[in-house]
Amino acid sequence: MHNSLTRLQNVFGFFTTVAFVFAAFIAATDFYAPRTTSGTIAAQNIQVVKGRPHYYSTKTQEYSVIKFSLEADLSSLFHWNTKQIFVYVTAEWPAENNGTNSAVIWDSIVTNPSADHLLNVGPATLKKLKKSSAGKSIDPSRGILKLKNQKPKYQITHPSGKVAEVEDVTLKLHYNVQPWVGFLTWDMKERLLLWNPIKGGVSPKFTLPRLKKKDEKKKST
Repeated sequence: MHNSLTRLQNVFGFFTTVAFVFAAFIAATDFYAPRTTSGTIAAQNIQVVKGRPHYYSTKTQEYSVIKFSLEADLSSLFHWNTKQIFVYVTAEWPAENNGTNSAVIWDSIVTNPSADHLLNVGPATLKKLKKSSAGKSIDPSRGILKLKNQKPKYQITHPSGKVAEVEDVTLKLHYNVQPWVGFLTWDMKERLLLWNPIKGGVSPKFTLPRLKKKDEKKKST
């Protein structure tokens, strides 16, 4: 006969198997939720400065500050298994080795109403979020982003220390969906079942300005 420990192990093993199968079923339902995201983004105010881009930088170098405007509809990403969405904007330009340089200039986290308590925000902001989501299991309006002349969170730098007059720079909108159960998923370049790539979300190409010299700064003032 089995002793109590063996029976307990069998029960625990059965429970974990059922839980795993149930979790896999929940994760699979994400593929039946259509993703039809869209966005328009454009650079507005571009500067190239020479200095210390971060307080911990040990040397001066060129870095770029890009302000932008963004309108995006990510509401289709919110459904019952969505915990939160990580939205970010990158600046990309061609590299010398036929690759691509990419740098994140801005990011934000958009939570599902049921996950508001996970946000690291103050009591007043949390109260507003709860009020906006009262009686709603899902609040699609949270997936609507409208930013004008938005300041970047991060500056663009390069290992060479130079970014002035870089050509063919574009801003791109990206997202990462974190579900309650399942795998992290990112925006895609090609369609997968009901998941569509972002419609738009890429700015027109632009060139980073050249670095102003001291004489030019004096004349401008």
